[in-house]
Amino acid sequence: MPPKRKRTNIEKARHYLSGGSVLREDSDDELGLEDHPWDFIYSSDDKALAGTPAVENGSKNIIGARMGDFECYIGDTVLLKAPAGNEAWVAIIYDLSEGELEDDDGEMVLQKKATMMWFSSEKEIRGKSKRTDYLPNELYITANFDENPLTTINGKAKVMSEKEFVAQYPSGKVSKNSKDYGKVFVCRRGANIKTATYTEEFIWEDVFKSRKEDLDTISDLVERQTVKTRRRKPTKKREENEYGLEDIDEEGGDDPATPRKRRKVTSATPTPSKAKQRTPRKFTTPTHKRIVTKKPLEFTPLGTRMLSPSQLNASPYQLARSTLHVSAVPHALPCREEEFDTVQSHLEVAITAGTGACIYISGTPGTGKTATVREVVASLQTAVADEQLDDFYFVEINGMKVTDPHQSYSLLWEALKGDRVSSAHALELLEREFTTPSPRRVPCVVLMDELDQLVTRNQGVMYNFFNWPQLRHSRLIVLAVANTMDLPERTLSNKISSRLGLTRITFPGYTHTQLMAIIQSRLEGVGQVIVEPDAVQFASRKVAAVSGDARRALDICRRAVEIAEQESVEAEKEKENAAPDTPSKTPARQKPLPLGPAQKKGIVNIATIRRAITEATSTPMAAYLRSLPLASKLFLGALLARLRRTGITESTLADISNEARRMGAMSQSKPLEQYLLTPDATPPQRAEEDAPGAVQTPSKRGRPALKKEIEKAARVMGLGGAAVELAEAGIIGVESRHGDRVGRVRLGVGEEEVRNALREDEESRGLGFNA
Repeated sequence: MPPKRKRTNIEKARHYLSGGSVLREDSDDELGLEDHPWDFIYSSDDKALAGTPAVENGSKNIIGARMGDFECYIGDTVLLKAPAGNEAWVAIIYDLSEGELEDDDGEMVLQKKATMMWFSSEKEIRGKSKRTDYLPNELYITANFDENPLTTINGKAKVMSEKEFVAQYPSGKVSKNSKDYGKVFVCRRGANIKTATYTEEFIWEDVFKSRKEDLDTISDLVERQTVKTRRRKPTKKREENEYGLEDIDEEGGDDPATPRKRRKVTSATPTPSKAKQRTPRKFTTPTHKRIVTKKPLEFTPLGTRMLSPSQLNASPYQLARSTLHVSAVPHALPCREEEFDTVQSHLEVAITAGTGACIYISGTPGTGKTATVREVVASLQTAVADEQLDDFYFVEINGMKVTDPHQSYSLLWEALKGDRVSSAHALELLEREFTTPSPRRVPCVVLMDELDQLVTRNQGVMYNFFNWPQLRHSRLIVLAVANTMDLPERTLSNKISSRLGLTRITFPGYTHTQLMAIIQSRLEGVGQVIVEPDAVQFASRKVAAVSGDARRALDICRRAVEIAEQESVEAEKEKENAAPDTPSKTPARQKPLPLGPAQKKGIVNIATIRRAITEATSTPMAAYLRSLPLASKLFLGALLARLRRTGITESTLADISNEARRMGAMSQSKPLEQYLLTPDATPPQRAEEDAPGAVQTPSKRGRPALKKEIEKAARVMGLGGAAVELAEAGIIGVESRHGDRVGRVRLGVGEEEVRNALREDEESRGLGFNA
């Protein structure tokens, strides 16, 4: 063969830019510059090692592999390419075979592969029990096995005991000019990187002699002397006492419970054992331009404001307003224990097993989906800090906070590696990351909130995030949160909904008893009773009858507290400005009469809750809709009925007019029948007989009375003017046509906004706004 030459800088740059993640200067002397195909070495070959098994029953045993002049055999220690940087992995070849493996595109292809038994460095072991007496080039043998294509082999390595290393290298270091530089390692112990446990010290030459049987012995030794997985401590069991509140069982239990707030709240950040950030690397392209990864943005910290003790000693009203705010983080999440346990069990199993998973969480707004997932993640992060669970990353992607769904790629890559790159570049890096086998990969939990906002035209974002967890080496766990249960079947294609899996958790709307428990748990720390129990029950029943939204119930109670506080301040001012009482001759008149429930100032009662609900629903749009004439309300009711029946957003004026006539005929509203369904012109003779006190007599021809002769109008009166008025106000959009009944009509505001405004309207009863 021709003599091997050194590559130029341009060739190195082209090799890196073409997709090679590791430069091969450390092993070019073995593998060379040319990429020859890999071939197996069988026991009958001339180059087979002495002492290998002979051919049995006419079959050949695979004992090694070669690429050009480079050869490696079962039991050899080799270097494997890492996804990025000049780092390499060290492993022992346990077996060689040919089978299906995933390629860079995620497809299964037939290729030659090797089963590797991995070594681990001290950088991969984290925890309080990590050893500190490691050597600079020390590795730990593990019982982890993985299959990799032969193309990932990047040269041979040497593993020896500390005594042998000192004998061969008295200085304790390998010279940089030596061909063994960066390829010689010391192994004294086995380890389990997940639990940070070690075996007893041994001599490498005594436990391993380049035989496959020795690898089985070492694997059994590591599994026997290390802890396989961390075990969670039994959590405290929660029970309900006779008052309906939850007590904590001091004896403990096996069922997990909602955690108390005793940790720092973090979001979109990895666990406390975050991997060390790599410094940006610089490479030279063929055009001599530098490629530099973007650094994270640096923010100047703001000055901390110190609060005085007087501000901390707030009034009961201020405490109630702060605890009832929707952004306040409660100590616990009541009424969601079952959903909490379900999400926690799925996440814990996936993290411990090191596999990917997709979990779809659905429920109406305000049912505690996102809050429950955050509490579960906080509980698992606490377990990681206590070394009861394996490490994992956590990143939250909110569809309402990103301007483009493709930005989720950049957010995920920044959470994993700490580098800010473009969306297109992040997609390429994530594809390479999740398709490359890596025993060092830490599981990652991704919370995708407001999933419907991340749907694109080609649905590529959804496909990638639901497809990556299916890959064998990804260790990606996706929690998809949406407001509708049938979003995958209604919006996403079959190839995406099938990858979502069958793990689905539904959060039902809160009942009035659950809303009462939530509000009462928020008001426990106030001390003074400023909200009556009947008021809490009234607000809970009102909200539960409509949506079961806990945030809406908290907003109503918070506004009621503000109204009560304002009334209390006004009462104090009136008392200060009142004239002093003069002595009275009648002592009985000096005693004030006891105040009734409606006369109490500063206490939230049912009247205060009703006032808060009225303010919440009295938007300018709602006030305008309630002030509309009866014909306009009937027009809107007919339009909503057509929309609900057909599912089409547009209707014609003729269809709406016919629908309004049918609704008016079925309605029991006397004003509607009297003014909109009766002709406006009445004959004079009929007017006289219709006058008060007139006696109804039968006609000469035997016809019924004149009252019965009046038939309902063929068309509902006033709908044309109602359409014009609603169109001018922007409530509807009307298409201008030559005919008065062929123009198309579309609703210009939200359907729920119209229903909420006219649901309690007395004049609109029977028009379908309560449906």
